[in-house]
Amino acid sequence: MSEKTVQDKNDRHQARMARKKAIVDEKIRSAQQERGIVLVNTGNGKGKSSAAFGVLARALGHDMKAGVIQFIKGSGTTGEERFFSAHPNVDYHVMGDGFTWETQNREQDIASATKAWQKALQMLQNPELGLVIFDELNIVLKERYLTVETVIEGLSNRPPMQHVIITGRGAPAELIDFADTVTEMGLQKHAFQSGIKAQPGVEF
Repeated sequence: MSEKTVQDKNDRHQARMARKKAIVDEKIRSAQQERGIVLVNTGNGKGKSSAAFGVLARALGHDMKAGVIQFIKGSGTTGEERFFSAHPNVDYHVMGDGFTWETQNREQDIASATKAWQKALQMLQNPELGLVIFDELNIVLKERYLTVETVIEGLSNRPPMQHVIITGRGAPAELIDFADTVTEMGLQKHAFQSGIKAQPGVEF
């Protein structure tokens, strides 16, 4: 490649990045609201809870206080529970009875979800909590153990600067419409499909 060709390529790149910077700078100037946001991580792909706990680490890095409720996960200890439940700025509660195909008891699951939601409402009314994570709440809504109207009402009445992350497959359309940021994680392949068991540090 000649020196002139390299310079032309560099000049085109610089011009393209200058145009992109102008667009991004204008978007930043236009986004001046400051308020708590609702994030929903859904879809069949891996990483919904993992992403939420990544944000939790970020929030703790800013000295924020946080609350976590795991709605479905039950008796099995996870790495995130071991790590974050010991942190002085995290109010951590595992309130599920395990996966629905394990419990096989709808009335028990509804009772557990209702109890967990009462704890969730306490968090949603606590202005000291800058971040709240409701792990697998989408599953609860999908199975109709709680109504989406009940959840949206609680979210609507939270402190103005409180952020909420809701995870789980099958987020209902009403919650997606209500949320500020929604990420749907798609599945292309998963080790489990090849007969590889769930392993600590990656899956739990």
